[in-house]
Amino acid sequence: MPTEVILPKVDMDMATGQISRWFAEEGATVKKGDVLFEIETDKAAMEIDAPASGVLRDVTGKEGVDIAVGSAVAWIYADGEAYKDKAPISPLEGEMSTKSTEGVASEGTALALSPVEPTPPDRRLADHPPLEGEGKTRATPLARRLAREAGLNLSGISGTGPHGRVVKADIDAVLSSPLEGEVSAKRTEGVASGGTAFAPSPVEATPPDRPSAGHPPLKGEGDVMKLFEEGSYELVPHDNMRKTIARRLVEAKTTIPHFYLTLDCELDALLALRTQLNAAAPVKKTDKGEAPVYKLSVNDMVIKAMAMALKAVPDANASWTESAMVKHRHADVGVAVSIPGGLITPIIRHADEKTLSVISNEMKDLASRARSRKLKPEEYQGGTTAVSNLGMFGIKDFAAVINPPHATILAVGAGEERAVVRNGEIKIATVMSVTLSTDHRAVDGALGAELLVAFKKLIENPMGMLV
Repeated sequence: MPTEVILPKVDMDMATGQISRWFAEEGATVKKGDVLFEIETDKAAMEIDAPASGVLRDVTGKEGVDIAVGSAVAWIYADGEAYKDKAPISPLEGEMSTKSTEGVASEGTALALSPVEPTPPDRRLADHPPLEGEGKTRATPLARRLAREAGLNLSGISGTGPHGRVVKADIDAVLSSPLEGEVSAKRTEGVASGGTAFAPSPVEATPPDRPSAGHPPLKGEGDVMKLFEEGSYELVPHDNMRKTIARRLVEAKTTIPHFYLTLDCELDALLALRTQLNAAAPVKKTDKGEAPVYKLSVNDMVIKAMAMALKAVPDANASWTESAMVKHRHADVGVAVSIPGGLITPIIRHADEKTLSVISNEMKDLASRARSRKLKPEEYQGGTTAVSNLGMFGIKDFAAVINPPHATILAVGAGEERAVVRNGEIKIATVMSVTLSTDHRAVDGALGAELLVAFKKLIENPMGMLV
């Protein structure tokens, strides 16, 4: 039997993915381990290998199209294996009806859309089924969330995903219909010839002059578009990264009680030490001539100081969960890196235990691969805190949004010469403002202040980072 090639789940939050590029064409001979295609997730591009050797057939996964995780995108036939000009049915799909995905038999009997226990008739025909169709309706987590936000009943939507699963595209199709609140046979797929219609979704019909369902008044796409003259703009569809950034930021700001602590750090001692360390760096031969083994940046030293501060104040090195506080044994620091279309936070693991030169070289490698979307999931998932530095743009100070599961994030501003008072005299010093955003559920005000003071002490006395 031919080997099924599926779209794998390569990210913890991944519900759908896009094939950005196929490396093999229909009918090509491939070997197990050859790169078949590249997946574009919301954070990275990953190459997927062939699971078997043979001839690639029935390539159904199109480039640039959202595909549900677990969906078959192609099949590999072994050499000499008979090929029928029709994609084979997977074992699970073989248990389903081969004639209808509409859930209706010609005699009016509902067909099972998946090999799960069928929904009892009295529930299926209830006047008010559950809003999310939680009973036996199969749907991706993303589809469930979108349906809940739009007030749609999942049990009234026909799924086009694997094994009848409702996916994002099905929700989008319903929301784009002329009258989203009006239940039709096409939407519910629940009317048999001579049978009884399923209960309609309890959603009010949307008047033509109102924004589409799922969009609050004055915030829907229709209302926004009315504010601009036609032809005065260009519509750029959101990619997976932008959608995920938007979703996670809304989630973070609405579910995490942020509070902010700001203080100033004098940088003169750190800048002097950085100059000395870079001058003492050994050199190595490269294709472009001799180059130093490392070149420290201020941000490298900020990463190290933040990690050591967390070790000095271990109660702040935590993550919140509903059942328990997660106390971390190591300081894994995520660093915000701007990439085309968004940002990503690669993580320096055990940053408290690494030397400045190791942190510097590791950060350069991670940032380079982040910009080309070549990071592995384990290189950007997790972490215990994060650093976001906009100092290179001259930003004096700002407050960053916490990235779950972190309980803190440090926003770093530019170092600039300012007048400071020492022993009653005005002096000039290089000063950097930093703001700590904190999850108040995990870190209280006094604890957050203690963490920030520990960070300031390391920045202003940087020799402590060398011992």
